[in-house]
This record gives sequence, C-alpha cells and structure tokens, in this order.
Amino acid sequence: MKIVITDIDTVTQNDLSFKGIEAFGEVTRYGITEEKDVEERIKEADIVLCNKTPLNRDNLQNAKKLKYIGLFATGFNNIDIPYCKERGIVVCNAPNYSTEAVAQLVFAFILELSNKVYAYKNLTDKGDWIKSRTFSLFPIPIMELKGKTLGIIGLGSIGQKTAEIGNAFGMNVIAYNRSEKRVKNVIFTDLETVLKESDILSLHCPLNKDSENLINKNTIAIMKDGAILINTSRGLVVNEKDAAEALRNGKLAGMGTDVLQKEPMSPDCPLYGLENCIITPHIAWAARETRERLLKIVEDNLRGFAEGNVRNNVAF
Repeated sequence: MKIVITDIDTVTQNDLSFKGIEAFGEVTRYGITEEKDVEERIKEADIVLCNKTPLNRDNLQNAKKLKYIGLFATGFNNIDIPYCKERGIVVCNAPNYSTEAVAQLVFAFILELSNKVYAYKNLTDKGDWIKSRTFSLFPIPIMELKGKTLGIIGLGSIGQKTAEIGNAFGMNVIAYNRSEKRVKNVIFTDLETVLKESDILSLHCPLNKDSENLINKNTIAIMKDGAILINTSRGLVVNEKDAAEALRNGKLAGMGTDVLQKEPMSPDCPLYGLENCIITPHIAWAARETRERLLKIVEDNLRGFAEGNVRNNVAF
C-alpha cells in the first residue's frame, strides 16, 4: 500500500520512530504540504496520514485509490467528513492521547497567572530584592487557588482531568457541557452560571457551530470582574478582539492561551504583546511522551483498519 504523510514536521522533530507505520506499506513523507499541493501529493495514495492538512472534496476527488485517512489529532474539522462518507473513506482520529499533557498546561497557565513567578523572577534579576528594606518583597499581587471557583466549559476527558487537578488545589469546580455529565466533586450547571461564578474559566469544548465565538464581549460581560480565562481548546472559540479589550480594561485580569484563531500566529493578532496574556505556540500536546502515545494510537488505528477491525472511525 502507498502511504502518504502530508505534514510529518507537525508531529516530530526527528525524535520519533515511524517504523511501525512503515510496516504497512511504502511511506512517502512531506514535512508540510501547502493546500495547493495536496491533490498532486495524495493522488496515488491508498492511505493518507495527516495532522492539520485540509482534505476536502476538491483535493480528494482524484485520489481514486484512497481508502483510509488517519489523523495525528483528536479534532477532525480539517477533513471533509460528508465527502469521505460518500466515498466510503475511513477516517480515524486519535482520542484521549493528550489528556494529561493539556491539563498540565492549563495549570501551568493558572499557576503563572496567580503566582506571577516570572514577574517576580524579573524583579529579583533586576536586583530589587537586594535593595529591599524587608526580608519579603511582594509589590505584585498574587492569590491562593484554594476556595476559588474553577469553571470548565466542555467536560470531556481533558475537562475532567482539569477538574481533578482543581479539586486537588481545593478549588470549587463547576462545569457546563452540552450534554449533562456526572463527575465526582464537580457541580454541573448551565453556561450562564459557569460564566458568572468562575474566578478562573477554562475552555475544553470542541469547535462547532455552538462553540465558535462563544467567548465574546457579551459572554465576557457576564463574567466576574478580574476573572482569568484559559483556552486550550480551539482558537475560534474566543473572539480575540473582545478578549484583548477585556484584558486591556481589566475586566479580565489575565489570559493563558495555547491556541489562536490563526495558526501560525499572525503579527496582527489582537492578543499579541499584552502583558497580562500568556500565549504559547500550540504546545500542550508536544511533550515527547504525549507524541509517542499519539503515534501508538495512529499505528493501532492503521493496524485495525488493515485487519478489518476499524476503531476510532469518525466517518461512519
């Protein structure tokens, strides 16, 4: 079988072995594939593996041999699922591989925004503590997490892991999900209540018509003054202009985001350069251990397909 990997550079920095995938056929690797080149590169493929490469009716229609698309991702909004259903092309994603890693980054954001570790490092590096008249120097406000309310929108595996960590810090955890879920030590409630009561709001919802632009000037207005916003879901869930304005005027005390509306980041991103906004370049899933787990799921999905035991098919 001919296997084409369209954007291998999004998965590895030459630190992962792809021998497991090579066992299934002849593999052609491309570091990154621009949209204009997709059709030509996949036209002879039996199998396409990708992360964020857009695969749609226009660039799939001449891939007559294509039977299977495997995703190095949980989300599949870059794939034309209705067209794949028409063609009978199996599309398998990789669920739950990044749960621990993403929840870890959520709390890296939360701890930095509440303890201001880097700001205090800069203060100390400048020699301010050397000049201090007192043993303890604390001109920058910090806060305890115990007793604060952590609101979660999207109570899937990552949302639940985030809730678990929040409970360990002694936080009150409330959550909203499109379908009701019962999770230990989490109060399930409506969206407005989560917005209104959260000291820290963490987004874990998939991108769909209901979640796109969910956090905007109207929903931010419902939030507590001085709340903190965390986004590790999808960039389009947050209206960046509205969030930037709220960060500038103090409605939001801080924001941590690993995702943006446009990736790679645009130089005119409204959040760029704001002192109280921490932006990381979509790295929540990037720990080697996490990517190894991802690759194993992709290999297992491919093996299941080859053996007639399809798993994680999102085009059924």
